[in-house]
Amino acid sequence: MRPLLITDCDEVLLHMVKHFGAWVGEAHDIDFTPDGEDFANSLRRRDGGPAPTRDEMWALLGGFFPAEMDRQTLVPHAAEALAQLATQADIVVLTNITDACKPARIVQLARFGIAHRVECNQGGKGEPVARLRAEYGDPVTVFVDDLATHHQSVADHAPAVHRLHMVSEPTLAPRVPPAPFAHARIDDWREAGAWIAARFAAGVGADA
Repeated sequence: MRPLLITDCDEVLLHMVKHFGAWVGEAHDIDFTPDGEDFANSLRRRDGGPAPTRDEMWALLGGFFPAEMDRQTLVPHAAEALAQLATQADIVVLTNITDACKPARIVQLARFGIAHRVECNQGGKGEPVARLRAEYGDPVTVFVDDLATHHQSVADHAPAVHRLHMVSEPTLAPRVPPAPFAHARIDDWREAGAWIAARFAAGVGADA
């Protein structure tokens, strides 16, 4: 049985926040200063008007995905690390965007040489990670994500999964503390690839 890697996309495989920030500035005259937590607290109107509401924040994200996705750039060494890991493991990209954006995400990733199964999700990732692991026969599984809330969700629903916290945006990473429910924090794919491969080679789940 091949091991399984389940990885997020934005700020793990592809840079997103700096490109989203550039776009909302250009198109909406809004400054975006992410703090690694809630996007809704990171938006400020340049004219001094009321901060965008949470509904407006979601509308802005809806304007970015998929129309502005071509702005996104590849995280250094991500494609090479996945290519190496794919020689020994199955890979699924589990991304929190709507199903309507799935075709664009598949094309976007393929353009960077990443051609693996893509699944869309909204909310916590614990349940979909558990379902994917069961579908593949409960192999040794590693989960990679930039948000602490998803590591907690996976810990709750799929405790046997190894959890790696990664924040690939260098301007954001120093302000984001390690996720308490992750087993490790690595922000560089050269080191992350080796850590993931070691979990696969060991052949045991995180709860063993």
